[in-house]
Order: sequence, then C-alpha cells, then structure tokens
Amino acid sequence: MTISRRGLLATGAAVGLLTACGSDTGRGGAGESGSGPALSQWYHQYGEQGTEQAVKKYAAAYKKARVAVQWRPGNYDQQTAAALLTTSGPDVFEVNGPSLDQIQGKQVADLTELFEGVKDDFNPAVLAPKTYDGRIWGIPQVIDMQMLFYRKSLLEDAGVRPPRTLDELVDTAAKLTDKEVKGLFLGNDAGAGVLGGTPLYAAGLSLVTDDGKVGFDDPAAARALGKLHQLYADKSLLLGAPADWSDPSAFLQGLTAMQWSGLWALPAVQKALGDDFGVLPFPKDGADGAPSVPVGAYSAAVSTRSAHQEAGKDFLKWLWIERTDYQEDFALGYGFHIPARISLAKRADKLKDGAAADAVRFTTEHGYAQPLLWTPAAQTAYQDALNRIIKDGANPESELKKVVRRVSAELARVTSK
Repeated sequence: MTISRRGLLATGAAVGLLTACGSDTGRGGAGESGSGPALSQWYHQYGEQGTEQAVKKYAAAYKKARVAVQWRPGNYDQQTAAALLTTSGPDVFEVNGPSLDQIQGKQVADLTELFEGVKDDFNPAVLAPKTYDGRIWGIPQVIDMQMLFYRKSLLEDAGVRPPRTLDELVDTAAKLTDKEVKGLFLGNDAGAGVLGGTPLYAAGLSLVTDDGKVGFDDPAAARALGKLHQLYADKSLLLGAPADWSDPSAFLQGLTAMQWSGLWALPAVQKALGDDFGVLPFPKDGADGAPSVPVGAYSAAVSTRSAHQEAGKDFLKWLWIERTDYQEDFALGYGFHIPARISLAKRADKLKDGAAADAVRFTTEHGYAQPLLWTPAAQTAYQDALNRIIKDGANPESELKKVVRRVSAELARVTSK
C-alpha cells in the first residue's frame, strides 16, 4: 500500500501488534553508507515517484554513520508503534506525530537541543504538536495543507465573488448549483471526514485550548456546524463523485465549481485550468472568527530503544536542520509541499508566485494543526457527531454537548499521566 504525504492530515491511532513489524530492522541493508555506527532509518511508503531514491541519496551522503534506509509498505503507524517497544526497531524514523502515548511512554528522544538558533524558523503551527512539556520530540519535515479551490469563470458567470465568510460560502454554493454543476465538493461524505476541526477554528475556537481544555464548548461552534448542514440541505454539495476530496478530478471535470482539496493538487489544477482558478482558506465565521487552514507534517524522531541515540540525533540534525538543500528538494522535487522552515518556504522558486504563494501565506497566517492532546477517541466522538449534524440535521447544540463531555474525559485521562 502506498501512502501519499497528504495522509498525515487524517487522524489515526498508532497502535498494533508486534508481529506487524517483522524481523527486518534494516541494519546492514540497502542504502547503508559512511563510517561509524550503523543506523536504521524508516520511512512510510510514499506514492510520489522518486521519493525513495531521494531519501536513500540523502542517507548515502552522510559520512559520520552508516545509514540504512527502510521503505516500509503497509500500515506504517502500526508498524512503528510496535517497533518502538523493542530493540529491533529503527534508530531514527519518520512518524505522523510522535503521538502523546509515545512521548509519555518515553519511546522517543528529546530533540530540543537540536533546534538551538533555528526554532523560530520552523512554522509554529506544525511545531506545536511536536512539543510537549516545553520539549520538542520530532523535527517537522514538510508541510501539507488543505484549501478551497474555485473556478473563476463559473463564479463570474453567476455574478458572485469568492466567499470570504462561511455564510457567503453557503450562499455562493447555492447560486453556483444547477442541473449540471454542484456548487461545492467537500468529499463524498459531505465533509464530515475531511473538515474535522476546521470550521471550529474558522469560528475563532479550537479543538483543545492551550491549557488543555475543550476548545469548542461555545455557542459559536454549534452555529458554525449548523451552516454545514445548510449546505447539505440546500443540495449544494456534490456527492458520489468518482474520486474523493483529495483528488481534484471532480473540479477539473466541471462537476463542481468549488472543491476542498490540498496543495498537492495544485500542479494538476494549473495544468488543466491555467489561470481559471483561485484558492482560498476555509472562510471565517462570525465576528470573532478567522480564516482557517489545516496543516500537518510528518516528523523525524529518534527511538529511545536505539543503542545509538546520540548518533541518531546528529544525523537528523544534519539532514533536517543543516541540509536545507535536501529539505527543499524533499518538499518540492517529487511532489508539491511546503518546507517546514519559514525561510525555505519564502525563497523556494516554485512557491513564489500565484496560487502557490497564496498557499504559503495561508499556511503562515491561518494554519492550525491537530493538537497533540486530541486523541483518537476524541476524534471519533467529534467526527460521528459532525456526520449526524451535516447529513441528518441533528441538533448541533445537543450533539456538541455530548462530544464536550467525552473530550473532557479524554483530556482528563491523558493529562493525569
């Protein structure tokens, strides 16, 4: 199974059986080079051509250790979660996290010292969920983000402007809908799966507050989510598209005038539509709201089970902090992503103009990442409620009250450890 980097924007619990890992640690395997200690480095299997060869090239250029890269197909989160409990796992590894359980369980090493002098150059939205108890546990590699694509000509023909508020999004989607074209595509489940906390942040709220409390116990949350149901009730949403939200084909085929997707779709959209499109953050809702952009980043981490932790830290500092040329290459050479370093995102030629530059600005000004304290149980409770609100017209206030109770219990559980 190949996994695109966009998969990091979905929530998953990194739990599994030890047998998922197998016995191949990668030490002494292909890609090993240099001198010094032998380090095993794991990556999940990307779907982008050339990425595997690139990371092996980076490893081969490092001379202070013999780094063997392992490309891991299958359920990578499950594999790494199990491997971190053993001494046969990787020394350094890519992770959609680290998760709170991995940090609290002392399975990953503290990397704070590696950020000396450069911490402020990392995008704060993606660095925040790598930080716990004032320490940093993973180095963000590249940023993926989601945004709203719209067809300029269709909006002009309908006499509407690009929506700047959630109310305008509802109205605009209705005006753009006719027998041939739907106004908006949020995914084949009407948006419950992909939007997550984005509408809450657009209303000036959050999933979890900075002091570890529920961030959406507020009437503004119900009002925002109720407007998503209005989109569904108005029949403005495209449902049953040949491909889901992460693929821009529905937008490119003219099935929808607007589509929620990700930065990775930008090259295909530009190639097909030229200048006949624009991009937006998720529009704000209410006087206290602000545009909202979900972001995420895989990070590089060091296993505390490794016999070569310091060597592993040295390697990750070299690769993800010092070698900015490799960082830019990894972000933009084999797909379309934003470097985690603010300075690199600003200077990258491919991100300087047009919609790409807009995406970088959205990420910098409006980006939020799923909080470290937001557990899989909290996510399930919230997403189930969101699905009922959007599709069934369930009462947002009563649904959210139940979610608040469940999330409060989860936060009390994880913060008491």
